[in-house]
Amino acid sequence: MRLILLGLPGAGKGTQAKVLAAKQGLLHISTGDMFREAAAEGTALGKQAQEFMSAGKLVPDEVTIGMLLERIAKPDARVGLMLDGFPRTIPQAEALDRALAEQGSKIDAVLYIKVPEADLVGRLTGRWSCSQCGAIYHMLTKPPKAAGVCDECGGALSQRADDQPATVKARLDTNRAWTEQLAEFYGKQGKLHDIDGTGEPEEITERLLQAIARVTATG
Repeated sequence: MRLILLGLPGAGKGTQAKVLAAKQGLLHISTGDMFREAAAEGTALGKQAQEFMSAGKLVPDEVTIGMLLERIAKPDARVGLMLDGFPRTIPQAEALDRALAEQGSKIDAVLYIKVPEADLVGRLTGRWSCSQCGAIYHMLTKPPKAAGVCDECGGALSQRADDQPATVKARLDTNRAWTEQLAEFYGKQGKLHDIDGTGEPEEITERLLQAIARVTATG
């Protein structure tokens, strides 16, 4: 199977992609991992991507698409794909469709993990880390024993700028725009499946597996 996982930041997309890929025997391709792998291998596209990332800029569509097409052409991609973080734009989605069609394949399903915004904000703004040892805490799921103090080394806990409320809201607004565009794109193809992303991770995994089973059953 060839699957795409959609979801806003904090929806648990990365975690679920890894679990599903392992359970389904699929190659998990994360855009971030793909960028790092290509840069480490020193490929031409990897070097281009690294230049943009080092400058704090978004990697252009043509570079991202080229890297993805290189990656899915490798032998280990024949087992099937779980795409996480790609596509992010309609041109990327269209390029992926064309590339797969040339291979005689297609995207089988797009699983959209949906979580209420209030829950996403709580998940994303709750993360704190130790300035000394780097230990990670979360005010909802793994709070420190003493507020603002690391359990491991006693260092002061701090919050990254990316995890502060105003920044989180901006990230969600930006990501929602392109995520909804992709949802509409794949919805018109009849491939979109909305998944309730609330509850325990194991419950969400089961909903995703049930959706995949329905896709498999209908061919």
